[in-house]
Amino acid sequence: MTVIAELKGVTKTFDAITALDDIDLRIHKGEILALLGPNGSGKTTLLRILALIQKPTKGEIYLNNVKVTDKNIEQKRLETTLVFQRTLLLSTTVYNNIAYGLKIRKTPKTKIDKEIAKVLKLVRLEGFEKRQAKKLSGGEQQRVALARALILNTELLLLDEPTANLDPKNASVIEEIIATINREFKTTIVMATHNMFQAKNLPDRIALITDGKISEVGTPTKIFGSLSKTLASFAAVENTFAGTADITENGTTLVDIGNSVQIEATVQSNGKVAVFISPEDIIVSRRRFESSARNAFKGRIVEISDLGSVVRLRIDVGKIFTVQITKRSFNEMGLNLDTEVFLAFKASSVQII
Repeated sequence: MTVIAELKGVTKTFDAITALDDIDLRIHKGEILALLGPNGSGKTTLLRILALIQKPTKGEIYLNNVKVTDKNIEQKRLETTLVFQRTLLLSTTVYNNIAYGLKIRKTPKTKIDKEIAKVLKLVRLEGFEKRQAKKLSGGEQQRVALARALILNTELLLLDEPTANLDPKNASVIEEIIATINREFKTTIVMATHNMFQAKNLPDRIALITDGKISEVGTPTKIFGSLSKTLASFAAVENTFAGTADITENGTTLVDIGNSVQIEATVQSNGKVAVFISPEDIIVSRRRFESSARNAFKGRIVEISDLGSVVRLRIDVGKIFTVQITKRSFNEMGLNLDTEVFLAFKASSVQII
């Protein structure tokens, strides 16, 4: 299998902090590789080094079997593109944002027009050329950023948490676009994520990373099938819990995750498992629920993160759950730190991994 990029013994330190510790990693041409790990594990630093916008403290980087050096780094940068987690768009039209890189490369306008029409269709934003990029929704802005990277037609596309802070509908669109790019254009993609369910379904391979070290690399089937200690230790990954599963008389599965918290799932499983619940699948209310949801808990808000159009809450119900709601819902419910709330989610929303 052809190796398009390789890191050999890469270490990156910032003062006394080691962000990456002796990383060895091969990236195969045409694959989707997910870097799976908690926030702060080193995923973004690894992507920035692959994008050649940060230099390792020590170690070697190879792109297409050529070692990156001070002499060739400017040329090698043209082989890779990084889309950042926080969308950085110019205060101008969608057209001008996407055309920026091609204009720098002195591409003729006729070709730019043709390429922009193609890439906008790919990211499902046909007819958006004249719209102001910064006035679009969060999901649309992310697609503009993706289009800006795709139009450069690099061999290696790097994505830092591409669906972070997006609602389920927009996240699904982004995931479909990523899969299409890889399938139809054979673009090699490395994406950082802390979303277990996304990592299980989208990539060809997964590299588990924590505390700046890669502990395991393999297919999703292998990684999730073995439920390694590293994977189970990702308690910092939102709404992912290790526990013991038992099949109930009703044919569902009850997973005891500790602290008197039990989660019911529709998928049948026994023994040691990990479960994941998407923050977008959890409903929050000031009043106790009257619904068919099998999972309902009472807790208190312990952390609030304002992400613009949405708000992320961390709620302690014995275990910490992360919930994502709209800013409007947050304001209408009058939520604040230490507010008592109720959570609910369906058994069908629980993914056993």
